[in-house]
Amino acid sequence: MSLFNVMNIASTGMSAESVRLNTTASNIANANSVSSSYDQTYRARKPVFAAEMDRAMNNYAKHSGKDLPPTSGGHGVQVLGVVESDKPLQVEYNPNHPMADKDGYIYKPNVNVVEEMADMMSASKSYETNVQVADTTKRIFRRVLQLGQGQ
Repeated sequence: MSLFNVMNIASTGMSAESVRLNTTASNIANANSVSSSYDQTYRARKPVFAAEMDRAMNNYAKHSGKDLPPTSGGHGVQVLGVVESDKPLQVEYNPNHPMADKDGYIYKPNVNVVEEMADMMSASKSYETNVQVADTTKRIFRRVLQLGQGQ
């Protein structure tokens, strides 16, 4: 694996964690929204990540003509999509609320703010770690370039 692969893997990690941070921010922003309809109520969203292992193995098999998996190299992460949570919504009887339906119920999102905060901190730390990997790789590149200068 070359150092360029390290930079590519770190960039896929940063991109994926960025999507995770955006969905978490969206969930927290909509945590206290209220709707008068069950179908129109905001639902928590989660990104789905997948290792790019399949793509890497397919490329290896295509170029080498072998069915064996590669023995070295890393694999980035891919965002397959963002899915809505199927947890039940919060239904509250509040006939005096301006958004109440004809039966007096309001519907709140299925967002757990504590879980979202934990998810946000995890995504933030993962993003920082990928930045550190890219920074360390950049320093290694710089040191390698300085080897020929006799310093």
